[in-house]
Amino acid sequence: MKKITCVLAAAFLTGTGALMAQGEMDAYKLSQKDMNGTARFMGMGGAFGALGGDVSVMSTNPAGLGVFRSSEIVTSVSLNMMNASSDFNGTNATGSKTRFNLDNFSYVGYFPTGNDEGIIGWNFGFGYHRAKSFDRTYRVSGRQSFSLADYAAAISYGINENDLIWIDGGYDPYNNRNLGWMSVLGYEAGYFGTNPGSSNNYHSGFGEWNNSGSKYKQDGDTEWLYYEPSNSTLTVSEKGGIDQYNFSFATNISNLVFLGATFAVTDMNYRMYSTYDETFGGSDNLYLDNSLATDGTGYAFNIGAIVRPADFLRLGVAYNSPTWYKLTDYYYAEAGTYIDGYYDNSGKHVPQYDAKTPEYNYSEYRFRTPDRWIFSAAGIIGQDALISVDYELSNFSNTRLYDADGYEWVDETDYIKQDFKSTHTLRVGAEYKVTPQFAVRAGGSWQSSSATSALQNGEYEIFTSGTVPHYTVDRGVSSYSVGFGYRFTRSFYADLAYVYREHRENAYLFSATAVDDNIKDINGNTVVVGSDPASLKDKAHRVALTLGYKF
Repeated sequence: MKKITCVLAAAFLTGTGALMAQGEMDAYKLSQKDMNGTARFMGMGGAFGALGGDVSVMSTNPAGLGVFRSSEIVTSVSLNMMNASSDFNGTNATGSKTRFNLDNFSYVGYFPTGNDEGIIGWNFGFGYHRAKSFDRTYRVSGRQSFSLADYAAAISYGINENDLIWIDGGYDPYNNRNLGWMSVLGYEAGYFGTNPGSSNNYHSGFGEWNNSGSKYKQDGDTEWLYYEPSNSTLTVSEKGGIDQYNFSFATNISNLVFLGATFAVTDMNYRMYSTYDETFGGSDNLYLDNSLATDGTGYAFNIGAIVRPADFLRLGVAYNSPTWYKLTDYYYAEAGTYIDGYYDNSGKHVPQYDAKTPEYNYSEYRFRTPDRWIFSAAGIIGQDALISVDYELSNFSNTRLYDADGYEWVDETDYIKQDFKSTHTLRVGAEYKVTPQFAVRAGGSWQSSSATSALQNGEYEIFTSGTVPHYTVDRGVSSYSVGFGYRFTRSFYADLAYVYREHRENAYLFSATAVDDNIKDINGNTVVVGSDPASLKDKAHRVALTLGYKF
């Protein structure tokens, strides 16, 4: 298997602060966008690349602003009900969250030139757009073969024990840039200890020495019987989002060609809080609590074109550039163990160990998302109906992470290239005017996973950031929507949409990893320490309302 090797998780990083910076799985998560916009846009599945005439196109194909024939002010709000369910080796768990959001507020100005041919008009737009919501809570609970303590011991192979020991008034292992923080925190919390006669080979703190009948065995005559957790529970709460501020312009050339461009400024705010607990026989247990905050800003641009070769047909193409971010992470973690049968070297009974990382830590880095191409077609059926299709292509292997000075993290780039591929998104929408004032709509959207099958199946070792061992792997997103719109007057209208969205993932409590000579089976073969994947489904119900005024 590709990455099951003896490698320190922080080996590619260049400074102490960087030891907590985001990894490839975090980069993928922060690259995602929601199908979000006005209620009309969502009610038609977001398939507006060739249609235009909606303020949401500033974030996709800004050429659609050229379709406007009047100025307009639009605002949208939504109620979001999210439920996450997991299946972990036959054990089910759920988490839920409900939020009210302001999704967008936009203005489009129309300035006609008075010409019948050539440049007929100019359109300028400004809009606030909620590009991504991170809000969700999920829980994974069940039984598996290995403990987080086994994982911490495995990734610490090769580290000299003296490098993990804090000296009052002197050495602080958290300031050693060659050490991963999970190793330091795990050692201080009693997750693992050294094997006999070794200063850099470790075993879990949960187990006992045995001379026979052990499932796993170390080199030599003595065997260590590893205890399996009777239950492992992870609870993760995420919140925040990516807010995008669009500055757009577009033009109409002879009602045949529409061109547009957008400059976007983004504001990222992400918060993650997680608790992880394992119980063993008796009163033995361990815990790990993590908090992570990511803040920063970025910029991007979109360009696009729409052509109308016939009155009934429109074709569109758009390029959405990467978003270039400058981000800062703030992080803190606490961990501990209770091992009833533990005695220190002096024979004193010391079952409880607690540890924490230094407070007020932060790391700065840069991040580039992948770009996107959108190809669109729309058919106008008489005066009352239309149908539209968008196809979006984005290659997530082009995601990049850099240090604060802009130097690329080469190893992390290699992991991203190997673990991710292109993702394909299909959006379809339709609208029918029942009366000149009342319209009904429906749509759907399907997005493939950009994770390789091996990554989805947990065959790779994933180097997560700092003391956060858990991660999720995308397995695809689908959404279905319906809606309607009503024009109260020539100027004032309202749209309503309902969207059902399902996001499928595999959730891992920690990565698969193995270290030479660390854990052996009874035949002397290296054992891969890893977490079983939990099947995770995020189901979201959204009701969106848009109010607009034309003038």
